[in-house]
Amino acid sequence: DFFPDILHTHDWQTALAAIYLKQQYRYIERYRSIKSVHTIHNIEYQGVYDFNILDDVFGLSPDEASIVEYKGAVNLTKGAIVCCDRLTTVSPRYAKEIQTESYSSGLYYIINQYSYKVSGILNGIDVGYYDPAADPALPANFTADDLTGKAVCKAELAASLGLPDKPDAPMITMISRLASHKGFDLVTAVIEEIISTTDVQLVVLGKGEIQYERYFTRLSEKYPDKVKAVIDYNKDLSKRIYAAGDIFVMPSKSEPCGLAQMICSRYGSVPLVRETGGLYDSIKPYDGASGEGNGFTFANYNAHDMLYVLREMLSLYADDRAAWDKLVRKIMNIDFSWKVSAGEYIKMYEEVCDL
Repeated sequence: DFFPDILHTHDWQTALAAIYLKQQYRYIERYRSIKSVHTIHNIEYQGVYDFNILDDVFGLSPDEASIVEYKGAVNLTKGAIVCCDRLTTVSPRYAKEIQTESYSSGLYYIINQYSYKVSGILNGIDVGYYDPAADPALPANFTADDLTGKAVCKAELAASLGLPDKPDAPMITMISRLASHKGFDLVTAVIEEIISTTDVQLVVLGKGEIQYERYFTRLSEKYPDKVKAVIDYNKDLSKRIYAAGDIFVMPSKSEPCGLAQMICSRYGSVPLVRETGGLYDSIKPYDGASGEGNGFTFANYNAHDMLYVLREMLSLYADDRAAWDKLVRKIMNIDFSWKVSAGEYIKMYEEVCDL
């Protein structure tokens, strides 16, 4: 007996609910007033199937085939785009990107046909779970006002991974699925140039494409005092790495939202990101003169552009630790909580319901 104001569906797995609501339930009075919002988290995954299962699996009649038909197949995401009242993504930038041919994964024409529905709201993080002041996974807790515990975390992580304790050497970290999509082709093209010529440490955590697993394993064998690759998924270790790191590298080819850049900021690790999707929306380039910005960014998907900015970060760390520590304190105080995002969703829901 509960009939909501809004049905909010997510990705292709729930797209049929939006389609059923508009195509089959609109004739039932109590369902007629329900509005639908559909969120695309990653447009690469669309729910594409053969038309042979249109009826017996999806329960759609031949008369409804045009709703889900796209390029000769059933495309559930396309059907949700047609049927929903509002189409959202998990960042404002990604909402614009999916309206271009290069980012739309083939849905360019249908998204632009319904572009009046499209908007983006940036995701948030659980600031209670990711809290350096109280996180039980850390060997020492710390706050933006007292970074003493962060130095302890760095020393403990190095010891646990078999790296020497070098408090003045910047620790570069990456926590990710090891895939070209995440920018690892850029990293592998230039990171050894940094490792071999600069007093730094590199810690990589993640699993993925075998060529990258092998690359970082070999790199850690070649530079045992500078590099450690942990080919694994480990939540507690990831939080210890966030807390220990000085620089967090996230050069994604595309990133609908991304959370790691927010999490690393919460733990005082300065992000280096490519200006795409939610990375563009959440991280703005640091300006040493004005102090504005909350990280370092590069725009072109180019390894040497990334390398140039990374060298800028290393120079700031080495030459002006007061400015670096000020930036660390600043990013730790940024509100990446769901409170901000929730307010945007409520506003959008009210617009959909004409409140």
